[in-house]
Amino acid sequence: MKTATENLENDHVHILRLIEVMEQITGSTDPNTEHMETIVKVIRGFADGLHHAKEEKFLFPLMVQKGFSNESGPVAVMLHEHMQGRNFVNGMADHIALFKQGDSGALNAIISNMLGYTELLRNHIAKENTVLFRLADKVFSPADQELLMLEFNKIELDHSNGLVANDFLTLIDELEDSYNN
Repeated sequence: MKTATENLENDHVHILRLIEVMEQITGSTDPNTEHMETIVKVIRGFADGLHHAKEEKFLFPLMVQKGFSNESGPVAVMLHEHMQGRNFVNGMADHIALFKQGDSGALNAIISNMLGYTELLRNHIAKENTVLFRLADKVFSPADQELLMLEFNKIELDHSNGLVANDFLTLIDELEDSYNN
């Protein structure tokens, strides 16, 4: 049976695929606005809306129950970095709107926010995979992991944002196909 932390690490694989597309876009002289908008949609819906929701609603609270602090230490760092990521995504979205209205200078801000997000998330994912999830694995019982997986499955199949997890993975596939030709 897959553990909750393995489920989260699997999400990371797809988030890193999206980050690679973002890095390719930042090197483009004429980035595709629709692709940039899709990236924001996928981050908000999958990376933040689904993956971070699993962590913030279920993983982190259970870690706190097991003795970790959400005021300092690894959980607090991850929560802070989630907020930093949201700020970068808001910066992308705001400047994409300006770019679409003809403000060519907004492109530099889009690229800057994308690069900030990609650097943050690469480091964030490395910390979660090598430190945070290993700590969780040490304190979670098999029953804890099973309960988390039940909650994660509910989130992955939730249609409230209009898409389920697999829909976002399809969008990532499509973006990758556009840049791997």
